[in-house]
Amino acid sequence: MTTAQIGISVTIVVYLIGMLLIGVWCSKKNNDTGDFYLGGRKLGPFVTAMSAEASDMSSWLLMGLPGLAYLTGIADAGWTAIGLAIGTYINWLIVAKRIRLYTHVAGNSITIPDFFHNRFRDKSGLLMGLSAIVIIIFFIPYTASGFAACGKLFSSLFGVDYFWAMVISAIVIVGYTATGGFLAASTTDFIQSIIMSLALLVVLGFGVYSAGGIGAVLDNAKSLPGYLSMTQTYDPATGTASTYGALSSFSMLCWGLGYFGMPHILLRFMAIEDEKKLKLSRRVASTWVVISLFVALMIGVVGLGMTKAGNLAFLEGSTSETIIVRIADLLSQNGFVCAVLAGLILAGILASTMSTADSQLLAASSSVSENLIQGVFGKKMTVKQSMTCARLTLLGISIIGVFLARDPNSSVFNIVSFAWAGFGASFGPVVLFALFWRRTNRYGAIAGMFAGGVMVFVWKYLIAPMGGLWDIYELMPAFVIACLVIWIVSVLTPAPSEEIAAEFDKVKALNAEE
Repeated sequence: MTTAQIGISVTIVVYLIGMLLIGVWCSKKNNDTGDFYLGGRKLGPFVTAMSAEASDMSSWLLMGLPGLAYLTGIADAGWTAIGLAIGTYINWLIVAKRIRLYTHVAGNSITIPDFFHNRFRDKSGLLMGLSAIVIIIFFIPYTASGFAACGKLFSSLFGVDYFWAMVISAIVIVGYTATGGFLAASTTDFIQSIIMSLALLVVLGFGVYSAGGIGAVLDNAKSLPGYLSMTQTYDPATGTASTYGALSSFSMLCWGLGYFGMPHILLRFMAIEDEKKLKLSRRVASTWVVISLFVALMIGVVGLGMTKAGNLAFLEGSTSETIIVRIADLLSQNGFVCAVLAGLILAGILASTMSTADSQLLAASSSVSENLIQGVFGKKMTVKQSMTCARLTLLGISIIGVFLARDPNSSVFNIVSFAWAGFGASFGPVVLFALFWRRTNRYGAIAGMFAGGVMVFVWKYLIAPMGGLWDIYELMPAFVIACLVIWIVSVLTPAPSEEIAAEFDKVKALNAEE
């Protein structure tokens, strides 16, 4: 092995061992499934904020977004980033406190399907079952995108087989998550958010230096038609610009709608120890997101400048998502200290991937063990049996995720985009109506969730291919249709019981208190 490979390998191995040790430490604090899935609602404000955003951004932040900016310019990536920043802030502002209070009042719910079931008193179990199925359907490919990112990282860096690199990464993620549960996931996410931040800054600084300075980077970007425009997009195949219309911009802004339906983010809101500290969490989370998104987008622009300067070969298609890996590899050639820094960058990519995958695995496993097996099918389990079932479910979902991610040419951005739309449209409208409209009933919630989830598939595979005005991000139309269905069905069916209405009023009063 070269000096560079030794430095990188040592850093990554230390990082992975550290994550596993955190899992072992946290396992001692798991006394029941409430601890395993929600950490006993004992998270502090900083861990809540940073673990929520680390689990949110995933490998998309360090691979998908820079890769998109690298290839097509700032329009597509920029409007998406703006939408995500706005969505992050609004979600913390209006949803965080209310769902923390409501999930506690409504039967001390520890999962999102639990909350829907308890909020609407759905004795049939249909709402719980449907929401659990939605989580499984969309989290498995989401988790697969994380495994794919890990495989791409090691394959492009060390030349090892993509599949086995992905499998080893999955084993580590499953190891500490299955051992330590939600507390381990949140604690590691907090640490991983710090590593991700350092990785972004080191890559940006070294990239600007290698490209010949910020002036050279900007001059190169300006020379490409539409590259720095928010109303045009650059086509690297033809070297020409095409119009990026208002509808496309608005469609990308609608990425922000997805936040209202993300189980792994909503769980962080539910788990904070003191809801009065959510204001601090909101400020920390929003600031980190804005800075991180901006830096990630700029890395794509800087990476293209490095290509122009002759430091990097041009990256085509989905390989553009390895731009940070290539920059880290270049950095590692400058001595052992730089190799360690490069290892830190690559650990940051691992961190972004693992911080999301662990949360998704927990949410998906809880849907199977807690909500389907025990909630819907009525299978009674002891605490020990329930924990074992949760861990086996987690393992099974991981195996399916590895199978789906076996193609090394799969795009992290595209996979995340579809899963994000699925959750945003299926859960987002139901969460908002459940928290803010007293008249919402279980019929509306079931119909809206089903309509939103189905419409994501219909729009993606049947309507969007028609092109023209129809070729927009599927989250926007699916979200709107789900909202309309919830409202119409709730109005046309019996109003909620007095018990449900009184509980809603109680939460509303608690939320109004400072």
